[in-house]
Amino acid sequence: MTTLTLRDETGAGTLVQELELEVENGNISVKDLIAARVKKEVEIYNSRSDEFYKNGLVTPTEYEKTLNQSSNVSKIKRSLVDYEKQMYIALESFQRNGFFILVDDEQCEELEQQVQLSPTSKISFVKLTQLVGG
Repeated sequence: MTTLTLRDETGAGTLVQELELEVENGNISVKDLIAARVKKEVEIYNSRSDEFYKNGLVTPTEYEKTLNQSSNVSKIKRSLVDYEKQMYIALESFQRNGFFILVDDEQCEELEQQVQLSPTSKISFVKLTQLVGG
């Protein structure tokens, strides 16, 4: 097992946040890398209610956000985010160019693409922002 640091960056290269993820050494598909990252985010999100993952790939539904931001939290049970649903949302977003992934400064193009990971691999998730009116 290797512990990697995943970096979320803006299109301009500004660091937004970092997330540590354990993966097997060697080849991994882009799809499996995204799935592992989403699984880790969901585990963290479901275990605590801080704002750290508001910039991550996991995006709670509007209903979940409303429950989690309620001023009367003591009466409302915090809802859990569904890993499988979030994984499919993230995979679709990748395919629609909602974000791209750089592994050791090489852009990943396809979900089935295999990437070689090592303890020194640099992995960046770059979210793209749509232009208003574009």
